[in-house]
Amino acid sequence: MGEGWHSDFHRTNFHCYSPPDMFVKVGIAGVPRDTVMEETKAIENEWIPVWNEGFSFPLSVPKLAVLRIEVKEQHSSENHDFGGQTCLPISELRTGFRAVPLHDKKRGKV
Repeated sequence: MGEGWHSDFHRTNFHCYSPPDMFVKVGIAGVPRDTVMEETKAIENEWIPVWNEGFSFPLSVPKLAVLRIEVKEQHSSENHDFGGQTCLPISELRTGFRAVPLHDKKRGKV
């Protein structure tokens, strides 16, 4: 997520004294045959996680596809904490590095 991402999160969202164990769900929302979600491995105890994982999503209708990115904090139970999310139209994506804001469940900026 790059330098400074954690300054967008209030410390009350995660543990106050230790870095969160973050993972990302990445996928496509679109026509049913294009809809898929994948998950990265959790990066433990890092304020600045780097996943270095890649996913490939073959698309049948790219004009209707949206890239969905959801950040979560991993817990031993299946009740992972929501960190933030964003959705980006595939047709708007360009090569290179980008910074995109994450949003809470009510579409407010995190």
